[in-house]
Amino acid sequence: MYVAPELTSEEQDVRAEIQKWNDALTFQVRQRNRWTAPLRRMTFARNVQGSNSIEGINASVDDVAAIAAGEKPATVDEETERALAGYQLAMTYVLQLSQDPVVVDPTLIRSLHYMVNSYDLTKRPGRYREGPVYVMQESTGDIVHEGADAAALPGLMDRLAATIMNNGDPLIDAAMAHLNFVLIHPFKDGNGRMARVLQSLVMVDDNDISPVFFSTEEYLGRHTRAYYDVLAEVGRGEWAPETARPDQVRPWMRFILTAHLNQAMERGARIVSAGNASAALSKLLDDAGIDDRALDALFDALFGATVTRGRYISSLREAGTEISPQTATRDLTALAQSGLLVASGERRGRAYTAAEKLIDLRREVGLGRAWNHVNPFD
Repeated sequence: MYVAPELTSEEQDVRAEIQKWNDALTFQVRQRNRWTAPLRRMTFARNVQGSNSIEGINASVDDVAAIAAGEKPATVDEETERALAGYQLAMTYVLQLSQDPVVVDPTLIRSLHYMVNSYDLTKRPGRYREGPVYVMQESTGDIVHEGADAAALPGLMDRLAATIMNNGDPLIDAAMAHLNFVLIHPFKDGNGRMARVLQSLVMVDDNDISPVFFSTEEYLGRHTRAYYDVLAEVGRGEWAPETARPDQVRPWMRFILTAHLNQAMERGARIVSAGNASAALSKLLDDAGIDDRALDALFDALFGATVTRGRYISSLREAGTEISPQTATRDLTALAQSGLLVASGERRGRAYTAAEKLIDLRREVGLGRAWNHVNPFD
């Protein structure tokens, strides 16, 4: 296996900064504010959208959120919908595993691969490939890497699983699991998505904080070219860890540290913005004479999601509140009549999005603002 280099003092400083941001995120999420669940839903959707966009499986964040809620977006074809649903299923299973100590073994990895790729049985979901495989950059078609020999895959995957927890730091262990998996490339298809699922799996722990907030998939989706470039630089075109120089992996480690730092800072900023918006949204509901439960719908719209009756009922159920379809319809109609949401469509197809008041508030608190990338190694 490729081995993580010992971190330099500069890299240790960045790792400490990431931990500081993650500790702050953990504290904020533990407060169980009304915006935590809507923010988690949209963060999960951004993660899924980002990871799949790297492989050319494209949909909007809102469409991904709709699929997660069991709806069928009109703008997404059936194969894309099934691919996204499979990835969401695998990641949801990872989130469930986070509630207990996790043991990563080849059987679990193959099961997750089946979830990710079961929408197309020609991709041999859950089964190692039988021949060679080449990694191609989706945007250019360039071949950047050849996977390990097919005959060696069972042994290599056993070895990978046995060495995942070598470093004692979940972030470093997850980064190395990601790198070794993607360079081995054990499956016919879906290796990139599985490497990112595996990274999340290794990072989960037995605690009450959703690992959704600590994923780098959104960042990787926005920096796909740099992601492929660093994998090509470290892998050097083939699986050959036995000839790797001690510092060969360092560019990957710095890339992942940069990804975690930017992702943590960006999500920290979103949490602050959500907190700042909370009092304003409550006042808008109070002024309109609408029940406070409708805050869930406003937060979803504020974060950029489309609100439907089904998604509104589901979000309240997640928060421990049960309402009837008739009550949900009355709430959403009242929000539209008060100028907080804009309705479109008819009857069962009716959907609601943020009205001008919410768009102004989104701008005022800084939600949706483009993130200024930080390179801590400049």
